[in-house]
Amino acid sequence: MKITALAPAMGAEVHGIDLSASLDHGLIADLRSIWLEHQMIVIRGQDLTPAAQLAFAKAIGEPDIYPFLTGIDGFPMITEVLKKEDEKINFGGIWHSDTTYQKRPPMATLLYAKQLPSLGGDTLFANQYKAYEQLSEALRVLLDGLWAINSASKKRVASTRSDRVKDSGSGVNPDDLAGIHPVVRTHPETNRKALYVNAAHTIAFDGWTEEESRGLLDYLFAHQILPEFQCRLQWQVGDVAFWDNRCVQHYPLNDYHGHRRLLHRITLKGDVPQ
Repeated sequence: MKITALAPAMGAEVHGIDLSASLDHGLIADLRSIWLEHQMIVIRGQDLTPAAQLAFAKAIGEPDIYPFLTGIDGFPMITEVLKKEDEKINFGGIWHSDTTYQKRPPMATLLYAKQLPSLGGDTLFANQYKAYEQLSEALRVLLDGLWAINSASKKRVASTRSDRVKDSGSGVNPDDLAGIHPVVRTHPETNRKALYVNAAHTIAFDGWTEEESRGLLDYLFAHQILPEFQCRLQWQVGDVAFWDNRCVQHYPLNDYHGHRRLLHRITLKGDVPQ
């Protein structure tokens, strides 16, 4: 196994393993350790059936069903992250942490690259440990006592899933999904603090109006994606990437109009943020 860092802030490539082969406990423990250290890892050069991808996900955590889309045939927990050649909007095309409108947001997201444009379609990631740690002490003290309301129905993020909901929607009403979580959460495995608001889903601080919340939230949304907190994943067909939603945000770039991009996604159940 060879490990190469993607950026000073976070992210690593892993080479030299075959996820379609036997997944022994030692390998999974090593991968989880690398993942917790780098927050996102990409395992290059894989050739996986849906069953093999699901088996790997189960070795890492407990797969969950994405609320808005039905899964692929025979595998309800694997959903397509797809942009077709004639579409202009990409799925999830805004900085976010996945489904923070749930009471128990996912621990991790796992993507397997099936089809990619010849150029473009990269994903950016941002380390929310660093985002929190580089705030002033006075602001950290304020944020440590705040909770925020997260909704599935914010207009901008809802528009990014509209094409997929049309052809494979589950019928769930986004207005029914909301979660109230600490603005700063403590990671249950590393015990480090991370910012836990995001532009896609966070609408207000709990107990504040949206108007009162807007200024500080807008500042945090801009701060938490500063370039020095980021890494960039240039996808290759056969890549398996998974990241820690408890301390990472991501943003899929939409710079490949006219080309098809397809990845298979599994989310892994998390705990109640604390």
